[in-house]
Amino acid sequence: MSSRILVIVMLFCFQTIINAQVRKVESYSTPEIDAKVEKIMATMTMEEKIAQITGTRLKEIMVDGKVSLEKCRQNIPNGVGHFCQFSSGLELSPEKLRDLVREVQHFLMTETKLKIPAIFHEEAITGFATQGATTFPQQIGVGCSWNPEVVKNNSRSTAQNMRAAGATFALSPMLDLSRTAHWNRLEESYGEDAYLTSKMGVAFVKGLQGEDFRTGVAATVKHFAGYGTFNNSEKELYEEYLMPHEACIKIAGAKSVMPSYGKYRALPVIASPTMLDQMLRKEIGFDGLIVSDYFAVSKTFKGYKQAPSEMVAGAMAINAGVDIELSSPIAYPLLPEALKKGEVSIETINQAVKRSLIMKAKLGLLDKNPIIGKEGKLDFDPPAFRQLAYETATQSIVLLKNNGLLPLKKEVKKIALVGPNAATVQCLLGDYTYQSMISFWHSTEFDPLNPKLVTLKEGLENKLGNKVKILHERGCDWSATLETKVDNSGLGDDRLSKLKLMAIKGLPQPDLQNAIKIGKESDVIVVAVGENLYLCGEGRERNGIRLPGDQEAFVEKMIATGKPVILVMFGGRQQLVSKFESKCAAIIQAWFPGEEGGNALADIIVGNVNPSAKLCVTYPKTDSKEEINYKNGYVDGSLVQYPFGFGLSYSNYVYSDLQMQPNAAITDERFSVSVKIKNTGKREGTEIVQLYVSPVDKTSTMKPIQLKGFERVSLKAGEEKTVVFNVSPQQLVQYKEEKWIIESGKYEFKIGASCTDIRQKGIIDVQGKELILNKGREVFFTVNEIK
Repeated sequence: MSSRILVIVMLFCFQTIINAQVRKVESYSTPEIDAKVEKIMATMTMEEKIAQITGTRLKEIMVDGKVSLEKCRQNIPNGVGHFCQFSSGLELSPEKLRDLVREVQHFLMTETKLKIPAIFHEEAITGFATQGATTFPQQIGVGCSWNPEVVKNNSRSTAQNMRAAGATFALSPMLDLSRTAHWNRLEESYGEDAYLTSKMGVAFVKGLQGEDFRTGVAATVKHFAGYGTFNNSEKELYEEYLMPHEACIKIAGAKSVMPSYGKYRALPVIASPTMLDQMLRKEIGFDGLIVSDYFAVSKTFKGYKQAPSEMVAGAMAINAGVDIELSSPIAYPLLPEALKKGEVSIETINQAVKRSLIMKAKLGLLDKNPIIGKEGKLDFDPPAFRQLAYETATQSIVLLKNNGLLPLKKEVKKIALVGPNAATVQCLLGDYTYQSMISFWHSTEFDPLNPKLVTLKEGLENKLGNKVKILHERGCDWSATLETKVDNSGLGDDRLSKLKLMAIKGLPQPDLQNAIKIGKESDVIVVAVGENLYLCGEGRERNGIRLPGDQEAFVEKMIATGKPVILVMFGGRQQLVSKFESKCAAIIQAWFPGEEGGNALADIIVGNVNPSAKLCVTYPKTDSKEEINYKNGYVDGSLVQYPFGFGLSYSNYVYSDLQMQPNAAITDERFSVSVKIKNTGKREGTEIVQLYVSPVDKTSTMKPIQLKGFERVSLKAGEEKTVVFNVSPQQLVQYKEEKWIIESGKYEFKIGASCTDIRQKGIIDVQGKELILNKGREVFFTVNEIK
């Protein structure tokens, strides 16, 4: 191929990549699907319509762990829209789970008039939430990988498992931006930044849904929008909190959205026409299915007291655009009464039914012979999926401090491994893992061998063998019994009011004195502390973000031995280390690292893996509940322990030779910012190169600093590569006066290793008349090249 032709081909491919961001995704329905759905609806009674826009649970049709035909005929005689969280409360093998789904679908397709199968849906942020399935690291840790590709691979594997069991719909991913470690659901998020969350969310949706809904699993982006924040700024809502949802809808083709439990302008989001009809449907252009969070519809009456009855609450929700009530039929069965009283129109009800049936058609459930599950023996945790879990964990674990102790040297012959998380599996598991769900929501113990959960102790033993002696002692418990309480304030899942925390059994009584003794005898002390699955997650409230219980005092006692301390922090949020940060030799943030967490941690500690993860959240220094957002420029530096984007490696990376043009037209498609990265260390590593932008004009209404691009760059020792960020002027857009506006002017582009560690920077003058995007945002991301 001649060089001229090669250049043309490369330019064509590059243009294709750029256009892929703005290409309109396929519409929710097709003429063929519309015709099929309208034919079904022409024969439906009102009872059958209501059945298709409500969900239920398997327990309503089961007796003694088996499907009861009598219960089916009693509770779902007209069919049903969804079976909710169908697997996370059961203890079934993959084959038995598939067969159960098939049995229920057989009833629906043979004994109901319409013969319409149900959608079986489940949680999926850490993998398919069912017994035996691969358990990936919690999403907050995955956010620290800054690796959309690993997210896509993981969700693709999740879809394979779900489809094998007969599930076709997931209540994932969670796209809320989290700016305080005090929020108990922070662990489910990808962190505080809209750009990073959008990239990860798009990858998740693409992996889960695949190229075809008939073989993939429908993703539900949640919680729309601004959940878990104290934000009241319309500008920030549009620019940041809406962005991940918008990107997943416009780029990845997400066709299901779940509104949050929160409020917008004093009205519950579940009943907000402004947020659901105006913002989501009209402005963003979403044409798919809106499903309620569990019990959220009735909360307008029961919790928020903004409806006089459940009937009116149902009418308010469906009028706002909510198509399906989950998880139980409470308010929507009252819609016929609301129809008679003029609270809702038949057209509105029919629209919701139509959207529900379109989703079933897209998933292949309305085919003549729908495929329910996969034949033969099923393995939900094959070696390839475990390898994905391991790789994800190694890329999620953040090295926060290292005085040179890590990786461990050959001189280390004896390690004291202490702390409540040294040899326990509960610290590996985030909320909405199968294990967390069945223990917290169903008070049932899980099997740590199905799938096999690898503790830190096991991991170190696996990696060190007989070369190093490991002395283990818990030394300290997680916390007192009352450290966590169930939040049953009434504005979340109704089941919370009935829950009691289950005690963790089978653990030895901690012996503080023995921990101190073995610490003094050892070369190095590894102190594994932090949270477990009961100390963080939906409905679990703690007092503050310090280490739970007596763990702070325990860490100080281990430091007092005089031996170097490696602090390993587990949990679903940042926990304060300011009290002893300067006294620890090394600090590792492990988060909830999933089934292979012990092996991944051990490989980082002994040096088999060079850590690469960087924080997707700001790490606080105090117990203040004030939200911290790096985009505001850390006005009060005393609140920050480690900045957004920070993370250490065993290698050093030098940034040089920034290349960028001095000016660009506001109408340009792209302009380039490039930099060279060199690994000056002695081992192979990966650097996460981050591109930020700041307005030069001090009167600008743009945030002081914003992430606009990033790239993982793998480099051998001594190797150098060039990273090119192709930036669109549309990425500089702001929401002002109800318009999307790109302002001309000077912008400083900064490339660095964190939001405060800027290595190279330069100014580009974006010239031209102010540009208004009448169609809203269409370009979200940079297009990167590595040379």
